Amino acid sequence: MSDAHAAVAHQHQFDSAEQQKDAATLGMWAFIAQEILFFGGLFVTYIVYRFTYPQAFHDGSHHLDITLGTINTAVLIGSSLTMALAVHAAQTSKKNNLVFFLVATLGLGSTFLGIKAIEYSHKFHEHHVPGLSFDGPPNMELFFSLYFAMTGLHAVHMIIGAAIIIVLIFQAQRGTYHSAYYTPVELFGLYWHFVDIIWIFLFPLLYLIGRH
Repeated sequence: MSDAHAAVAHQHQFDSAEQQKDAATLGMWAFIAQEILFFGGLFVTYIVYRFTYPQAFHDGSHHLDITLGTINTAVLIGSSLTMALAVHAAQTSKKNNLVFFLVATLGLGSTFLGIKAIEYSHKFHEHHVPGLSFDGPPNMELFFSLYFAMTGLHAVHMIIGAAIIIVLIFQAQRGTYHSAYYTPVELFGLYWHFVDIIWIFLFPLLYLIGRH
């Protein structure tokens, strides 16, 4: 390992690079745990109302575009693959591969958000956005309230992730990450996989209810 790499392997407040990585990893897992609790509250709320108003939720689901939802699911699965490859590239000091896979992940994430924006625009035109102009049964409005709350929160996490990827790309281009120091890329990979997994749960709950 070069002197330059050794210098950035760990910050002065840590005794070793391993200690620094352990602390950062623990912090990320703690963050993910509280995010699970956050999304978990929405999932529990959804399940309770799903069983309370089954027909309304069944009808609401059929107003969602299952084709766009399926495409977005495939897009996010692909982004998980490119993110995993980015982490591997950082671990093996393959700078060009790292930049390429980070850009690919950003592109797939942006594609997801673009498709979601199209879905949202459809809901506005169909007057399925909860509020005074909502066109449909009151109980179905509850379904769409949860739909926008859950997918909207997920989209916010995607936007935050996209912003972080842009920073990682610029740093990767400068050669910041290599086999001796790749913790930020690895920890962001955990975050990105978590966001993808949340969608894997959202897709069947929202789009596949009552479909045979």
